[in-house]
Parts: sequence; structure tokens; C-alpha cells
Amino acid sequence: MAKKDEAQGTQEITAPKFDPAGFFKETREELDKVVWPNRQELISESLAVLLMVILSASLIYLVDKFFDWGAAQVFGS
Repeated sequence: MAKKDEAQGTQEITAPKFDPAGFFKETREELDKVVWPNRQELISESLAVLLMVILSASLIYLVDKFFDWGAAQVFGS
């Protein structure tokens, strides 16, 4: 059985070598496929993100204050 494994194991599997020039070429090709937003889209989407962050933070703050008040009512601190 060992000879059979040796016969099949004579072919080595090697990892492909890193090619920096090919890497940068492929990176450039992928970046050319990206659809970049214009100024108006960038501003409106950024404002939408900021609004959602503010609303989420406010909701978390209010829920925290509600549970703080509830704990004070139950435990009398």
C-alpha cells in the first residue's frame, strides 16, 4: 500500500506564485468596474446615514433611560 501511495504522491501541488504586476493590473480592472457616485448622490446618502445613526442612537438612549427608570422604581435606588 505504501508503494501505491508513493506512486500517486509523486506529483507535487504547488501554490501559484504572487505576481505584483498582475495583482495591480487586476485591481485596476476591478476598480474600473465600480460605479462611483456623483457629488449629489454622495451628499444625500451621507445625510441619510447620519440621520439613521442619530435616530438609532436616540432610540437606544431612550430605551436605556426607560430601563434605568424602571430599575429605580423596582429596586428603590
